Amino acid sequence: MYYYILGAIIVGLILWIIGSYAVIWTIEEPTYTILEKKGGYEIRQYEPYIMATTEVTGDYQNATREGFRIIADYIFGNNIKRESIAMTTPVLESPSENNSEKIAMTVPVLESAATNATRTIAFVVPAKYTLDTLPLPNNEAVKLIAVPARKVAVLRYTWYPTTSRTEAKKAELVSYLIRDGKVATGAIETARYNPPLSIPLTLRNEILIPIE
Repeated sequence: MYYYILGAIIVGLILWIIGSYAVIWTIEEPTYTILEKKGGYEIRQYEPYIMATTEVTGDYQNATREGFRIIADYIFGNNIKRESIAMTTPVLESPSENNSEKIAMTVPVLESAATNATRTIAFVVPAKYTLDTLPLPNNEAVKLIAVPARKVAVLRYTWYPTTSRTEAKKAELVSYLIRDGKVATGAIETARYNPPLSIPLTLRNEILIPIE
């Protein structure tokens, strides 16, 4: 009996791992080129893309969940065409424009991101759409924004992106950029690539900072 139970656990774990990877294998993400790999992070050149965004107020975890719910409602059909839009990855979080100046290129200031600030939560829409072809949202809280091509410093990490861990990773990337003399041109962003029930070791999370 013991061996049957152990075997079932092992099979279940293998299926969980395979399922966690399979869910994201075919999901579209923004197109980018890796320009350089640095100590602890990499520099990417992103092609232009369009985001569906919303602003929510709260801590990192609650704001991300609420923002996800609002935008998911839009892509699942709450738009003027009642059209379902394919899910993409990642889900992006950043301070709203009114809060962006609070996130500076100095490590101590990063603690401001843990408070109940106003945050922008965004999905990147599939590349086949333009602003002219995307169905307009019925919910005024959802905005469609075109993001131009840009250069971004990216720190990638795994396991659960708790608030404290996310803040630590932000500070880590900022310290690398200061070390290498890189100049930020925008607010710090966080990116989540996996569904919530994915196995922790497969989770892909990133901290992004636009740079010169």
